[in-house]
Amino acid sequence: MAQRTASVERNTSETKIKVSINLDGTGKAQFDTGMSFLEHMLDQIARHGMIDLDILCKGDNHIDDHHSAEDTGITLGQAFAQAVGDKKGIRRYGHAYVPLDEALSRVVIDFSGRPGLEYKIPFTRGSIGGFDTELFYEFFQGFVNHAGVTLHIDNLKGHNAHHQAETVFKAFGRALRMALEVDPRMEGIIPSTKGSL
Repeated sequence: MAQRTASVERNTSETKIKVSINLDGTGKAQFDTGMSFLEHMLDQIARHGMIDLDILCKGDNHIDDHHSAEDTGITLGQAFAQAVGDKKGIRRYGHAYVPLDEALSRVVIDFSGRPGLEYKIPFTRGSIGGFDTELFYEFFQGFVNHAGVTLHIDNLKGHNAHHQAETVFKAFGRALRMALEVDPRMEGIIPSTKGSL
């Protein structure tokens, strides 16, 4: 299989972002986004997805983190779409349940080529470490729209907002890892009865 890597730059008047990924990495990550708590969550994607991930974002965080969070999701989605290529041989679907103390989340993903987000996280606080919890939705919506995936996120239990977020991102990383794994029984085959994704 060809190397599944990508490097994408996205520059607007609000943000300048560079994302580099290796879908077959070892979970190494480097971040410089100005959003410390989101970086902590992005590290969960890398570590639990076994994806090498570098993200540099210079945004208008002096206003708030909205543009930076959303545009990071967009650029990350573009990088995934580029790196996964024609999707031949991948498992396509991935899912994970992840607990952290009292919190439990489920994430299910389909590299379908059709963007769709179902998102249910009843956060118990409006911010975590200075990061607005509403912006997680913007991050995932940006990712979904540009990666071309269907994504279901459900926080099933939890009263600590940090735990809620962390279980979601760990489950997201695990679901990505499963969906992107190469299936030796599907070598050279697109996992769809339509013959394309």
